[in-house]
Amino acid sequence: MNPSGRPDVLFVVLDTVRKDHLTPYGYEEPTTPTLEAFTEDAAVFENAVAPAPWTLPVHASMFTGEYPSEHGATQESPYLEGSTTLATSLSGAGYATSCYSSNAWITPYTHLTDGFDDSDNFFKAMPGDLLSGPLARAWKTMNDSDRLRSLADRIVALGNAVHERLAAGGGEDSKTPAVVDQTIDFVDEAAGADTPFFSFVNLMDAHLPYHPPEDVAEQFAPGVDSTTVCQNSKAYNCGATAIDDAEWESIRGLYDAEIRHMDDHVGRLFDWLRAEGLYEETTIVVAADHGELHGEHDLYGHEFNVYDPLVNVPLMVKHSDLEPGRRTETVELIDLYHTILDATGVEAAGRSLDPQRSMLSDSYRDGDLGEYGFVEYHRPIVELNQLESIAADAGIHLDEDSQFYSRMRATRRHDGKYIRNERIEDEAYRLDRDPGETEPVGTDDEVIEEVASALQAFEDRVGGAWLEGGDDPLADMDAATKDRLRQLGYVE
Repeated sequence: MNPSGRPDVLFVVLDTVRKDHLTPYGYEEPTTPTLEAFTEDAAVFENAVAPAPWTLPVHASMFTGEYPSEHGATQESPYLEGSTTLATSLSGAGYATSCYSSNAWITPYTHLTDGFDDSDNFFKAMPGDLLSGPLARAWKTMNDSDRLRSLADRIVALGNAVHERLAAGGGEDSKTPAVVDQTIDFVDEAAGADTPFFSFVNLMDAHLPYHPPEDVAEQFAPGVDSTTVCQNSKAYNCGATAIDDAEWESIRGLYDAEIRHMDDHVGRLFDWLRAEGLYEETTIVVAADHGELHGEHDLYGHEFNVYDPLVNVPLMVKHSDLEPGRRTETVELIDLYHTILDATGVEAAGRSLDPQRSMLSDSYRDGDLGEYGFVEYHRPIVELNQLESIAADAGIHLDEDSQFYSRMRATRRHDGKYIRNERIEDEAYRLDRDPGETEPVGTDDEVIEEVASALQAFEDRVGGAWLEGGDDPLADMDAATKDRLRQLGYVE
């Protein structure tokens, strides 16, 4: 431990990784030998619930201790405002803080990097330093305005398309080695200065498209050409493309290879910490922000649903107050905010520490929290626009009273789940006897009645029904931002 007496913290997110594709959770393929060994030191949570099925709101929740309806960072308002991040609190308390990722949402323009002393998103199509300052304000203006929102959506869609083209280079496109290298350099510098560190890492390889390095591709998907399988989830979801069983097998093999690639580099990071004498006293969190569907419920990717492969995520936590081993109680990724505050002894500059939400507390999840996890999915504007475009090109009509257009909320506990849908019928499942969520049940079931009641209480607490967007902000926009928007051709 450093001279300050405060523990170091390493927080690793394996973006888009399903729990059931990891060896610690019973997967038969050797995707994660590093994490398998890590279970000897860490608590392994079976019923961890993500607050949303995609990156932006989940990271905002982990960084603020708030649900999406509380912090407001969704595609309907894609930036974090008015909430103080965990990194801000830790940095203010003397921690050296870093954030390295190749995820385009974890950048200055969304404010998810607020409070980090050093950050890099390694994203070629939309680099973070170009989306800060005036351009960040321009982004906010576009998303707040009905007249400009569609342009903002097209910009993100273009960034996604460029990213997919860049990813076609296969393994050489992986940013994971560089992310881990930079993390090691940062931690080494902090340790050398006797400064406690909080280092956050997001590894993106398991996010579509899948182009794993050749060595792991041959192990998990031998003979598969990653450029010939379907890597466009929206083409499948709208019905423009079909995928047969053999192709799904190839896709899953590529996905597994990407997971193994990340696991190898997480192992390299852990080995370095051990060699430097830092591993034992470092609090380490390994989680996925959300998972992925590979044909279940006739869906591909992580859009338009809140089924368990997306929101029941892997979570492993190493801390001296947590006994290693398997844990079955319901936990939420939001709890990590409070757990890290508790572990470091830092007084929050934002939301205060709630002992009932700290995994290190004897009162963890007592009282009103109980055994429930809550999920929110606001309207997926960018994905919906892309889906509509692909469907239109294929001559396919999308029903607006469908899951594609529906906001969703869900409550999950180990034995039951209730999903509130905006435009289609609500759904309920007995997870204890139907873990695949294939047989809907009614509210006359006692378990479902209890879970539905918990969802109602949650909705009452966070604001009930979703609200539509606010006023056009152009009248109050500063002159410099207006000028920058005009130069970019966004406004007249």
